[in-house]
Amino acid sequence: MPEARVIPLRPDDDEPHLPPPSAPSWDEQLTDVLEFLRRRLTGDYATDEFGFDPDLTDHVLLPMLRPLFNRWFRVETHGVENVPDTGGALIVANHSGTVPVDALMTTVALHDDHPAHRRFRLLGADLVFELPFVGAMARKFGSTLACSEDAERLLSDGEMVGVFPEGFKGIGKPFRERYTLQRFGRGGFVTAALRTGAPIIPCAIVGAEEIFPMIGNAKTVARLFGLPYLPITPTFPLLGPLGLVPLPSKWLIAFGEPIETASYGPAAAEDPMLVFNLTDQVRETIQQSLYQLLLKRSSVFG
Repeated sequence: MPEARVIPLRPDDDEPHLPPPSAPSWDEQLTDVLEFLRRRLTGDYATDEFGFDPDLTDHVLLPMLRPLFNRWFRVETHGVENVPDTGGALIVANHSGTVPVDALMTTVALHDDHPAHRRFRLLGADLVFELPFVGAMARKFGSTLACSEDAERLLSDGEMVGVFPEGFKGIGKPFRERYTLQRFGRGGFVTAALRTGAPIIPCAIVGAEEIFPMIGNAKTVARLFGLPYLPITPTFPLLGPLGLVPLPSKWLIAFGEPIETASYGPAAAEDPMLVFNLTDQVRETIQQSLYQLLLKRSSVFG
């Protein structure tokens, strides 16, 4: 019997190069769609205590976002190896873009570009869940209220939790302040990480600032509708509904090295100075990462 030939890997190879998987045939796609519809009609699907619906997410919501991720924003993901394959972790990212598309693109990045296809459980503001339809879809997509109790429960269950501490101050800031981080609040996300021993992973997102450049804010009208701001951009409201189409900026998403919290112990969450220092460390790490990513990007729409 002839001896098997061993093909050595190149030094920079992690695994053998396999042929790309073939696209499913029309018959397979139709079968998958019909099976999905059967599950929805018969109720043969599950949601967790927060309302997360993996079946709807995988078959409807993520496929709707992938064209934006792959073709419109052409997102490049860096540092995905810093995100653990299993266990709870808290991803903390900068927030921008007038509309929180950055949270959606990060969700796609962690699911599609991470080898373990991690779920991203976003923490959202109260306003998100008060909006008709949007609030229900956010729940089904895996989001929940931005409160320490929900964050700690998810982290303790081994989930990948996402928080954008700038909140509305970040996504609603004027374009002239782009890529300048706003205040991170009182550090509630650090407290949740300390109590559960979950690592904190800083995440920097470049590209969202340019999708809806905010050059003005109709504050009076915003107050009438109970909104934190009402953006005026070069295309909205001038172009009407067309002004709601995001500009095709080039995106980079980078996950930094984890900041370990387990060694401090749960009691450290009651130490305000430690919480402040860790919050400042995360903020400074993200700010420096933003500067580095901006240097890597050849052009805004490149």
